[in-house]
Amino acid sequence: MQKIIVSKGYEKMAENKKLITADNSFLTYMGRIDFSDKTRPEFYYAGSNVKMTFTGTSVSAVIKNHKYFNIQELGFVMDGKEGKVTFDKNDEDITLDIACDLEKGTHTVTLFKRQDASHYFEFVGFEIDPDGEVFENPPLPARKIECYGDSVSAGAVCEAVDFVASCDPEDHQGVYDNAWHSYAMITARNLGAQIHNIAQGGIAIFDNTGYYHAPNYIGMESVYNKLCYFPEGAKGVTPWDFENYTPDVVLFAVGQNDPHNEGHEDFDITDPDYRAKWKNAYKSIILDLRSKYPNATFVLLLTVLCHGEEWDKAVDEIANELNDEKITHFMFTRTGKATPGHPRLPEQYEMAEELTAYLSNMGDKIWS
Repeated sequence: MQKIIVSKGYEKMAENKKLITADNSFLTYMGRIDFSDKTRPEFYYAGSNVKMTFTGTSVSAVIKNHKYFNIQELGFVMDGKEGKVTFDKNDEDITLDIACDLEKGTHTVTLFKRQDASHYFEFVGFEIDPDGEVFENPPLPARKIECYGDSVSAGAVCEAVDFVASCDPEDHQGVYDNAWHSYAMITARNLGAQIHNIAQGGIAIFDNTGYYHAPNYIGMESVYNKLCYFPEGAKGVTPWDFENYTPDVVLFAVGQNDPHNEGHEDFDITDPDYRAKWKNAYKSIILDLRSKYPNATFVLLLTVLCHGEEWDKAVDEIANELNDEKITHFMFTRTGKATPGHPRLPEQYEMAEELTAYLSNMGDKIWS
């Protein structure tokens, strides 16, 4: 996909534009999104997106952003070309210019959340020309994927292509993050599937471990069943209703941040007591999801980010001990061996190619 970078400007809502409100029935949403106020849905998770088909020569997005850290950016795909908009206004409605001087005719725009919990935003709507019209989008794919993961699944630092197979650039402030190009979202596009990407940088299985939400670290055991998963949100932590989305395939890619034990010696997965405790917590999440999605295929995996092979062995043990034909363990060709820093675009696409082939080889039976 061709990459374009556009305006970093923002402005108050324009008077000479038509606002297509967030609750317009012709807009299409994808992701674990809070619709408790349908006129201002809240986007928490990386990769969550909204799509519109319209006529006119310009389009902007109206949002209210809530910043926690990092430089704030949203991504978009405009008529097949990808771009991003950078902004620094928070806690008030602002208009982000996406495209102007478009040819007259019908266009498609998708606005997506590039980053994970560095911010969340309320989506107010799209602005188009006063005489512009909105049309119904094609239906979302019938195939559905859900991914539970960490920064790699969220596409963190993937655009730092000058640092392939190297440590991350210092103080990058999130400008290289792009969930659209995470292996999980690429795989979904490859397979013609929707995806809910429940991925958060630094997350481990257990609370009080890993790197997410220092100093009160939050683990996947407290996130997987949440809508808003951080207590700073205006509504606090909120539960997710699993009736809203039933995936055919569940990817579970957590375990690479789990050694970290802030202020103490790292956890040792070769220690029998810790290994049993970690595996049991991991299994508890999988079994709960399995009960909610009885027909889904579960794929347990870790990524090509460097990590000790004992973690892969522990995941393999989990898959074997669960002894369920619907639960498999997948390893990439370079699992744990490709890069000390976050996977960049080449590694993300490498992972997606291998995971796409693995799921494709399972045949159509995995899709309901």
